Amino acid sequence: MNGSTDVETAPWDAAEILDSPEAIAAYLDAAVEEARDDPGFLLTALDTVARAGNFSKLAREIGISRKGLYKALGEDGNPSFVTIWALLNKLGVRIEFHAVL
Repeated sequence: MNGSTDVETAPWDAAEILDSPEAIAAYLDAAVEEARDDPGFLLTALDTVARAGNFSKLAREIGISRKGLYKALGEDGNPSFVTIWALLNKLGVRIEFHAVL
């Protein structure tokens, strides 16, 4: 076969499959593992899980504007721990600590 076929692809967005606290927790666990030396990677993962639901509603529920949440989770963002804590609570996940050996 010498012919070629045109295949259209679209960017994949993990936010489309993060539809439960269990899926969000698994995604964030994987991101933490990948992000050992890159906190920006985890910030990107937090942005992805926030986009998985109703971003505006989520922002309101944690007491921040939609624009403020976008800025906090953006590429140059630096969210407070209080914002991260509130976000994770609203998403139905929690932080756990484990010794790294």
